[in-house]
Amino acid sequence: MSSELAFMGLVDIGKLINKRKLSSLEATQSSLERIEQLDPKLKSYVTILADSALKEARRADREHKQGKHRGPLHGVPVAVKDLCDMKGIATTVGIPMFRKSIAERDATVVRKLRDAGAVILGKLHLTEGALATHHPDIPPPQNPWVRDRWSGASSSGTGVAVAAGLAYAALGSDTGGSIRFPASCNGVVGLKPTWSRVSRYGVFPLSETLDHIGPLARTVEDAAAVLGAIAGRDPLDPTSSPLDVPDYLQGIRWGVKNVRIGIDRKYAFAGVDAQIRKAIERALAALKTAGATIVPFKMPAADAALAAWGPLCSADAALAHSASYPSKKRGYSDIFGGFLAAGRSLSALDYSRAEIARREFRGAMDNVFQSIDLMIKPVYAKLNPTVRSFNAMCAKEGGLDALITFTAPDDITGQPTITLPAGFDTNGSPLSLQLVGRHFEEALLCRAGRVWQNEIEWTRARPPLAP
Repeated sequence: MSSELAFMGLVDIGKLINKRKLSSLEATQSSLERIEQLDPKLKSYVTILADSALKEARRADREHKQGKHRGPLHGVPVAVKDLCDMKGIATTVGIPMFRKSIAERDATVVRKLRDAGAVILGKLHLTEGALATHHPDIPPPQNPWVRDRWSGASSSGTGVAVAAGLAYAALGSDTGGSIRFPASCNGVVGLKPTWSRVSRYGVFPLSETLDHIGPLARTVEDAAAVLGAIAGRDPLDPTSSPLDVPDYLQGIRWGVKNVRIGIDRKYAFAGVDAQIRKAIERALAALKTAGATIVPFKMPAADAALAAWGPLCSADAALAHSASYPSKKRGYSDIFGGFLAAGRSLSALDYSRAEIARREFRGAMDNVFQSIDLMIKPVYAKLNPTVRSFNAMCAKEGGLDALITFTAPDDITGQPTITLPAGFDTNGSPLSLQLVGRHFEEALLCRAGRVWQNEIEWTRARPPLAP
């Protein structure tokens, strides 16, 4: 597959297919060839669905020939994280003993991708149970920019596949930062929608009350297009929002004139590497030049909310795995098994205390967003670590807490975020930043993200994919 074709945007590829200047079959065959060539080293895919993908591509071409156009994803090759059910295919959830867990139906997000005419190339690797580290028996996906660097958690395969041109976009999930970390590490855009904006039906949970399903893509426009396809009310998920889904692409060029961008430097820069701070200041300057108003504000105390994340997530995870833990304890690593054990040991009082902290923090953040429209902050305080140093950090007490300082609060509140590339650090690894918005204001996040995208021209950047 030519690099030029592989690194085109999803929306652009969709337009070519719609105009019949490129066939879906050609795009799909090229994607599969590139996966065959590169993924044995990158290890982003769990399951490659070549036969069904080619069948879907041929159908898309027939429909285009008949004048039927399903939207911007019609005929475009994409992929999904391997906690999304696909009928007849195993959902491994990053755990080897689940390799024979064959799904009986499609997850709603998979069905919606199919309804939008997307071609599904396969299912992507993730960390064990969608927590922080990969199962010891599964080789982790490799960062395509710098091979010894972390590829993110938990949607590691999603981030790698999109960054390396092995899919035009892909689905991930975010419970404590699992869309944002892979987007940050791999230099792509990650769009975490509002909790309930996207159905979770058929998606194996880490935490029913914290999980968000959303896209990773190489451009803001592409992420917006995918979100538009998968969002909306689902009768199979009673927690899904009944609010109408806007056309996220329609107003994406409107910019940020008079938009209030909030920054609390004491909060956002505390212990943060100087290169990340510099990237955020540059983004603020670009947004201000584009017409935004930069508004200082005081971040509410987040300590109680961060302390609540562990009990909430571990208890929910223990419930999700109750059919196999502790009865099949040997199939879990010590790290994830310990997390499930911690969840099972919690009392009702522990969970109630955490739930109260969640609600109080959400209320405090709702008050903050009375005076600002968007908030800017890092994804992670440090530069992208090596795989070895990341694993060592997670093995230490409090290591996971330090990792999710800037990400977990937005899962606690359920607010939408967009993670944006911001250049490279001195190690050659991508830098990033994130914007946080009000509930259901993903369209504004995309508008602001596009302003910054145009400023840094990130879409021209491609990983070297060195052996």
